[in-house]
Formats: sequence, C-alpha cells, structure tokens
Amino acid sequence: MNIEEIVVKAREVMGKIDVSGVNFLAVQINLTGENGGVFYIEIKDGKVNVEPYEYNDRSCAITISPENFAKLIAGKLDPVMAFTTGKLKVEGDVGKALEFSKLVK
Repeated sequence: MNIEEIVVKAREVMGKIDVSGVNFLAVQINLTGENGGVFYIEIKDGKVNVEPYEYNDRSCAITISPENFAKLIAGKLDPVMAFTTGKLKVEGDVGKALEFSKLVK
C-alpha cells in the first residue's frame, strides 16, 4: 500500500469508530520505508479528520511501517505488542498513543 491508499483506508476505518467520548486527540503517523510518508488523524468535537500533512500541535507521533499500520487498523496487529517488539515507536505523550490504540482495536 502506498501513502494515498493508507490515508483512504484510515479515513474509512476511523469514520466507523465511536469518538463521542474523546475531547481532542491528534496523532501524526510517520510511515517508514519506500512507500512511507506522513499524515495525521485528528479527533475534535466528535469528528474525525484524516489528512496527508504533518501536524505540528500533535498529541503524539507514531512511527510504523505501512504494512504494519495496515494490520493495526485492520485489527490484525496489537498496538501494545507492536510497541514492545519495536514495530511501532511513539514520540510524545504515550498515554495519548494508548488512547488512540484503544480506538482502533
């Protein structure tokens, strides 16, 4: 999957998630490797935005391969296990990354 396909898939998956209990969460996703790139997922005022840009005021940043991100949002990769095995790295507020992981589970 390339960055454009991943952004489309992330919009689709995140659009189905109940975010009514989330006040604000901004997660920048840094995809590594040849098909990598940057995009963000923002939850604000009960709405989800997924855009192919960097987010300077983010809660945290997650660095992961495109393949593992696709598995993560498909529910085939446990985020905590991915973190502990080094498949996923977090920069910033790890608590916010955990909050995000609970949403995508």
